[in-house]
Amino acid sequence: MEQMKKFLNLFIIALIAFSCGSNGNLKKSKGELVGVKGNKYFAEKPFGMVLVPGGSFIMGKSDDDMPSIQDAPTKTVTVRSFYMDETEITNAEYRQFVRWVRDSVIRTALAEQFRDRDDIGPESEYFKYLYKSEKASKESDEDSDWDGKTDIDWDVDLDFFGPTYGNVKSSYSRDSIFFNEDSEYAEVVRRFLFDEDQIFNDMIFSWKVDKFTYENKYTNLSGPNGYLARMDEHRRIAIEQFYDDNGNLADGIIDLSEPGSMLKFKILDVTPTGGYSDEGMEIIIDDEFIHSEYPITRRENYIKEVPIPIYPDTTVWIRDFNYSYNEPMHNDYFWHDAYSDYPVVGVSWEQAKAFANWRTFYKNQHNRKRKKDIQLDSRYRLPTESEWEYAARGGIERAEYPWGGPYTYDDKGCFLANFKPERGDYAADQILYTAEAESYWPNDYGLYNMSGNVAEWTDSNFEKGANDFVAGLNPNVEGSEDNQRKVVRGGSWKDVAHFLKVSTRDYEYQNKKRSYIGFRTVQSYLGEDVGFQENPNKIF
Repeated sequence: MEQMKKFLNLFIIALIAFSCGSNGNLKKSKGELVGVKGNKYFAEKPFGMVLVPGGSFIMGKSDDDMPSIQDAPTKTVTVRSFYMDETEITNAEYRQFVRWVRDSVIRTALAEQFRDRDDIGPESEYFKYLYKSEKASKESDEDSDWDGKTDIDWDVDLDFFGPTYGNVKSSYSRDSIFFNEDSEYAEVVRRFLFDEDQIFNDMIFSWKVDKFTYENKYTNLSGPNGYLARMDEHRRIAIEQFYDDNGNLADGIIDLSEPGSMLKFKILDVTPTGGYSDEGMEIIIDDEFIHSEYPITRRENYIKEVPIPIYPDTTVWIRDFNYSYNEPMHNDYFWHDAYSDYPVVGVSWEQAKAFANWRTFYKNQHNRKRKKDIQLDSRYRLPTESEWEYAARGGIERAEYPWGGPYTYDDKGCFLANFKPERGDYAADQILYTAEAESYWPNDYGLYNMSGNVAEWTDSNFEKGANDFVAGLNPNVEGSEDNQRKVVRGGSWKDVAHFLKVSTRDYEYQNKKRSYIGFRTVQSYLGEDVGFQENPNKIF
């Protein structure tokens, strides 16, 4: 038996050696095309998300559409696989974003306060507040090491107030900030705080929330006013100059284009007699030509960086309801730990987009620190309207609601979602306002509250007849500066049952914030599509 074990061990070692030797030989290309070496990629399900397998479904109204007059006629569409948050983004999750932005802004302000001081060196008490790259420069006394990057040092505690992002310190202390011996530090932090006579409700202190913004950086690629649209516009203009008003080639122009290739023209030289010679300049209407003739089409011109205020608007609990006492929700909903697991509201579409971009940055930043040569994650984003409806149906074809049936309550008379089931009776379903994000039964994809609780932002523009012209593959209506309306789906705690139907469309303006609109994010699945397989998330 012992000899058998030794034989097996030797066999395994030999097999490994042979395998390694084989791979080593492949590395030697011998002049052959073997491809760039890359790491094997394994899809990792993001925390708090479920996999929605891709597939086809009938998008649009599943019943008589009397209120909307058939604004969404049925259409068979296909979506690719993606991950989706199993619940709406909660107050606790959004607070992580808020605190990260808050602390990064303060840390940046502290670094800017001391960066140009000649007396700041490793021995100074203020040295710790500088950027990491600045510290490296000052420690080495080589200015060339400083590349101007604002690499914040998150390992340094922010003194005098806590809890902060990345570290938890003592409780907040107004006196320690305003009257501390470290006057220069206090001077910086005080820029972001209201004076004592400006706060109320017995608060220790209050942040000037408008000073905390996230630089939301994105590429306007496929929108109506984006890079691709502008390229098409100027390509059309460039081609038109070779034709006359009647659509015929202009005099002195020869079309050298071949089928399946770039458009190519030849501008003949003019002879002294006014005719045309056989010689001339050839022009290919490619991207390089468009960029040279119309520099505005260069892609770098479509990289946008917009500062987005990140704090939710808590006053929506009052503004959305006239002559109503909702001050307790205004005071406590976002801040109090009792509501940590409730969906965040008072967030605009723009803020939801900024959150998704930050989540991508935050995850990839972690990946870079863990391993230098690691594949970055696919970006987080808002779902398109088609993705949202497909996920809400939970794989049940022609479902009216995420749970499939035509009724909003089960056989025991218990309501299946948080909404307003009776006229004026918001609490008929046992819940007055929002419910915890993980409430009621999830659908067959494992997604909670796809109907009711809070309505949800999508990435799609609202066009009434969108189903008539969108593509059948991953359909979406891109945003435009002329149309600020964004599709909102799912209905909310204040809506009647009609808005809970998975096919019902609604909209809100992208800069509006409501007490009944939240959001969840998605992430595209990379690699082989997992559609048309058995649902890995089904719980029934």
